[in-house]
Amino acid sequence: MQDKAQILIVDDEPQMRAAMEAVLSRLGYPLLQCANGQEALALLEKNKVELIITDMRMPVMSGGELLAAAKEHYPRLPVIMITAYGTIEQAVEAMKIGAFDFITKPFSAEDLENVVSRALNPVRRSAAPREAKSAGSESLAIVTNDPAFKRVLEIAVHVAASSASVLIQGESGTGKELIARLIHSSSPQHAGPFVAVNCAALPENLLESELFGHERGSFTGAVATKVGKFELAKGGTILLDEISEMELALQAKLLRVLQEREIDRVGGSKPIPVDVRVVATTNRDIRQVVAKGDFREDLYYRLNVIPLYVPALRERKGDVRLLTEHFVRLFSAGAPKRVSAELIRQLEEHRWPGNVRELQNACQRAVLLAQGDSLSVDHFLLGAMNEVKENVSAENLVLHPGLSVAEAEKRLIYETLRATGNNKTKAAELLGISIRTLRNKLHEYGDMS
Repeated sequence: MQDKAQILIVDDEPQMRAAMEAVLSRLGYPLLQCANGQEALALLEKNKVELIITDMRMPVMSGGELLAAAKEHYPRLPVIMITAYGTIEQAVEAMKIGAFDFITKPFSAEDLENVVSRALNPVRRSAAPREAKSAGSESLAIVTNDPAFKRVLEIAVHVAASSASVLIQGESGTGKELIARLIHSSSPQHAGPFVAVNCAALPENLLESELFGHERGSFTGAVATKVGKFELAKGGTILLDEISEMELALQAKLLRVLQEREIDRVGGSKPIPVDVRVVATTNRDIRQVVAKGDFREDLYYRLNVIPLYVPALRERKGDVRLLTEHFVRLFSAGAPKRVSAELIRQLEEHRWPGNVRELQNACQRAVLLAQGDSLSVDHFLLGAMNEVKENVSAENLVLHPGLSVAEAEKRLIYETLRATGNNKTKAAELLGISIRTLRNKLHEYGDMS
């Protein structure tokens, strides 16, 4: 199992540091602590840190100054801002200069756990491209020479000048969020915040609060007013990631937001105007989801003003070489590994069900495993997923005549979770169901983990 990421907590209040330590150490995260921004920068120079959680108001160096310094020297390091004096303006300014998210004291342990989990998700931490180009620059996140994919990027840049909603469809790992960031960075709103929300990661009641915010005391556990992501995205772009996983009741509320350009906080007494560009993504054929009655047709048409389809990596095999060379250079850290033509041929034969994300992870793994200056296909461990699938077998499931279909389904789900190390996203992919369906099934079984 991969080691947990080390987190740096920066707060001038010892009690607050102790409270966050209690929550995060229980989850197994190794922690560093300090009382101000200067101490934090010194720790960053000597330690591998994968997330900073910092108070906004501190002596010596404020959280905002620490954020700016960290982003200058460690641009890919996520930073979560915490303050007891939260305002929408502070949140927007922090996110403009690169904060991952912004939460307000007092906050619950669940609030902290959720934002830390999202910040440490490697998909969310990928660098945003400033423009679409072909391969050649080490810093570019979108690498392609495929004519069909280039056309998608051209359309994305062209429509960025409008305020029309965009719906991006494509399999998981194809780069949908990167295209959303490209649209934002090419738009008149590029100076505003880019705020991403994973609609599949949270149940309906939490997702509504995440999107629209809530007032203090509006429900059990609402110990403070929370600013929603639509408000935080004011003057910028909000990405509704995996929109097809949103529950129908919440879809109706989202439709009203898109029509009226205003939101209602949970427990709020009046609507709040919002000025934000909406980009949505899905890894499913949303027309089929609409046909099944799981997604509102009127919301689909409201979102699908500009439709974009991102081709799977197997549909643009010519990019396998470009991407492999790009990722190997990226992960080699000044000691480049040789990539042979035979290796590229073998990689092109792989179907890459996880698309570019799978190839990126495989390249990082290969660079770490290779002892010499050249890579072989064995370093990529492409059979690992097949081994997981083989572990989910009828022998392990212990099926027998008379077993109900519901019980067989339950055993299959739990066996798949076991084989994937309780990785719900990967388990859902192997089972051929959505993450929302898997979450609902576990809820039926009384499993709240």
